[in-house]
Amino acid sequence: MKGYIHSEESFGTVDGPGLRYVVFLQGCPMRCLYCHNPDTWKMQDGKQVEPSEIIDRFLKNQSFYKNGGITVTGGEPLLQIDFLISLFTLAKQFDIHTCIDTSGITYQDSDNYRSKLDELLTITDLVMLDIKHIHPDKHLHLTKQKNENILKFAKYLESKKVPLWIRHVVVPSITDDPNDLMDLGRFIGTLSNLKALDVLPYHTMGVNKYKELGLTYPLEGVEALSKEKAMEARKYILQGIKEIRSK
Repeated sequence: MKGYIHSEESFGTVDGPGLRYVVFLQGCPMRCLYCHNPDTWKMQDGKQVEPSEIIDRFLKNQSFYKNGGITVTGGEPLLQIDFLISLFTLAKQFDIHTCIDTSGITYQDSDNYRSKLDELLTITDLVMLDIKHIHPDKHLHLTKQKNENILKFAKYLESKKVPLWIRHVVVPSITDDPNDLMDLGRFIGTLSNLKALDVLPYHTMGVNKYKELGLTYPLEGVEALSKEKAMEARKYILQGIKEIRSK
């Protein structure tokens, strides 16, 4: 079982607990306006890699990862669920902590999909779920995809008691409305498996990549958000969480 890989990072510090070996998988159905990796969109553009190759590279520096593990991100890693099952099955043979950084966009209610997802979740220690927008219409505008299945995915993870970190990127005039942020908090406040909340400021590091690929950057002229503004946004989300949990 080979996977389509965009790249790998040996020492990730923001992709789960501890120091991580981060695998960026190729392919993504989302078209987020602020995407900074448009070169991950097409799966076939990646290089094919065996799970054993990734594990071998991890094990060469295993002493550095004693409090960390392997994180798969993208693109959208759950597009390659069979590869993830193979990779994490092998990782568990070496007692490696496993984490998926996902948008949840691939989730389906079908028995076939849930069967594969259940197999993967039994060997997954943590899911980092990036909720782009809580408002359905605004999510569609932002990503070109609906968010219904993403929210179902979050609830499904809760039913399976999979530890969950929520991520949310704050983009000026798009995802920074206080009412929307509080609604996001009210939703994730219902999740009993919530372990952490990461609120990230929008950045413009992808602009040059768009130019290199001959693409028009959708948010041209939108300035990067300060960490202080991101922290302000986080307060609204926490307020929503507190409100729903105090009832």
